[in-house]
Amino acid sequence: MKDHDSAIVSNRPPFSALCWGAAGVVAFSLTFPATRLALPAFGPVLTGLGRAAGAAAIAGIALLLARAPRPTRAEWARIAVVSAGVVVGFPLLSALALDHVGAGHAAVLAGLLPAATALAAVARAGERPHPGFWVAAGAGLAAVLVFAAVRGAGRPQVADLLLLAAVAAAALGYAEGGALARTMPGWRVIAWALVLAAPVLVPVSAYAALTDPPRHPGAGAWLGLAYVTAVSAFLGFLAWYRGLARGGVARVGQLQLAQPVLTLGWAVLLLGERVDAVTVGAALVVLAMTAATQRGRVRHPAHDADRPAAPARLGAA
Repeated sequence: MKDHDSAIVSNRPPFSALCWGAAGVVAFSLTFPATRLALPAFGPVLTGLGRAAGAAAIAGIALLLARAPRPTRAEWARIAVVSAGVVVGFPLLSALALDHVGAGHAAVLAGLLPAATALAAVARAGERPHPGFWVAAGAGLAAVLVFAAVRGAGRPQVADLLLLAAVAAAALGYAEGGALARTMPGWRVIAWALVLAAPVLVPVSAYAALTDPPRHPGAGAWLGLAYVTAVSAFLGFLAWYRGLARGGVARVGQLQLAQPVLTLGWAVLLLGERVDAVTVGAALVVLAMTAATQRGRVRHPAHDADRPAAPARLGAA
């Protein structure tokens, strides 16, 4: 290959990348329903940041047992982006939003995640989606805003704005983490991101627990909190970042198309939520527009699917 700085990823990423990515999507599809189970008893701050504090303890033990080498100064800067996006930003913003809207409603807005991840990959992972991406992504965003306005009696609710901000935070963390996972194991990316945020997560979570104590949590609330702590905040990322690193951030991110549908199903089965025609219709439109963003080929920095390449420069566009 003459051009050693970039490569073309075909429409078919390695099968192993798809398997790892699919495992991550299934794990994350339960995040909103599990959060809704935990919220009535633990509140949004303890559910959103407390889960990350618990996951940081698990991550710290894993790093010690594995005797993982410390990241370099440049890697710490990139891990900070991951931490801000998926350790702090997405959990807290989505928990605050889910305190006011159902998991099915949130799933529609989360349908923008694949397009948002691909957009973040342009700036953070050096990838180049095809030109039609921009048109389809804009149409998907418009569909989400219309849905939010219909549900908000003419204008988006505060919860919708929080969810859009959560999607943006997650997309940034996904793209940066997927790119960084080309140079270190994906589990170490999320583990160090959790550990880095721990000095903030632990005191804030402790303060929230003291000022707004848990309200008689039952088995469902504990299960929900345990799930978002162990799976949503840590284990799911082991599979997700490995898939993104092996198959490309924008390309494997296409698997997120299934996530809103899975979340809607979990919301009905686990929470008894009613999913009406407006919600289903909006979800289908967002899925169609997001699918359109994923067609064609994507250019991204060359890397071996099984061996890490040289790290991309921070802020590479």
